[in-house]
Amino acid sequence: MQISELAERAGVTVKAVRYYESLGLVVPDRLSNGYRDYGDEHVRAVAEIRELAAVGIAPSKATPFIECLGTGHIHSDECPASLAAYRDGIADLDHAIATLTARRDLLARRLDESALRGFPDAPPTPPADFTALPSGLPRPVDDGAADHLPGMALPPLVLPATDGRTVDLSRLGGPASGSARSIVYLYPLTGRPGVDLPDGWDAIPGARGCSTEACDFRDHFDDLRTAGVDAVFGLSSQTRDYQRELVDRLQLPFAMISDPQHRVADALRLPTFIAGGERLYSRLTLVVRDGAIEHAFYPIFPPNTHAQQVLTWLRENPLA
Repeated sequence: MQISELAERAGVTVKAVRYYESLGLVVPDRLSNGYRDYGDEHVRAVAEIRELAAVGIAPSKATPFIECLGTGHIHSDECPASLAAYRDGIADLDHAIATLTARRDLLARRLDESALRGFPDAPPTPPADFTALPSGLPRPVDDGAADHLPGMALPPLVLPATDGRTVDLSRLGGPASGSARSIVYLYPLTGRPGVDLPDGWDAIPGARGCSTEACDFRDHFDDLRTAGVDAVFGLSSQTRDYQRELVDRLQLPFAMISDPQHRVADALRLPTFIAGGERLYSRLTLVVRDGAIEHAFYPIFPPNTHAQQVLTWLRENPLA
């Protein structure tokens, strides 16, 4: 048969057959006119090379198997040299796995270190026409989705928190005398080391930055308390166990509230968005006093300095 027929029967390209010939794996007969002539044994050899490649034996290392078939064996791995090639293949995979594992561990460790380190307190002031962070993250725009919130009472919803207790939102914001405020910052999704974020996450305005926002509230927690805040909570649709990992990893001095059913969003008509097939909270912060929303921050950008923005507002609007 001609090379084109061999390639078709074996399910490969003519170029692949040429490559196998260059490795000495396929040696065709020659007709009187000098043309190559292939037989069924060549079809069997090419099919064997394909099967070996599928399990990690490259064509360049398939010689022992093809030679085993050439000596009349039914199976290509019945010869001692074939078994040795298997062992070499396993050793190569073990080395590759060890290398990739070490590289992954290094990346995870650097991710943890970076998350704990946070961002500088005073980043450079961007120019007036600046619309994205240096990393290229898009800036969210104010679509008016939070304009209705100031003055609204928080609903009497009781939600679980990462410290083991439940939180009644309607009771936040200090006693009736108005001696304190509570801060509830809503965020979409925090990443976890070794777990991919939804596809296109960086392209969603205001999506990235949840961990750095948490770090900023952590780093300014004492300042917020001094400014009259009795409690700080993060709130998202993630489960309490997922949030607890973040609290432990970032050593947050405050608890997170879990709302996987989006009960708060539905009650207050809060902005949400869809990513990775999940409904997530848009980034938004509420200043709560006597169970009602005194002020709402929305949109929030950049998130890594947002706690300082809240602190500035509290100092400019002190409690009587």
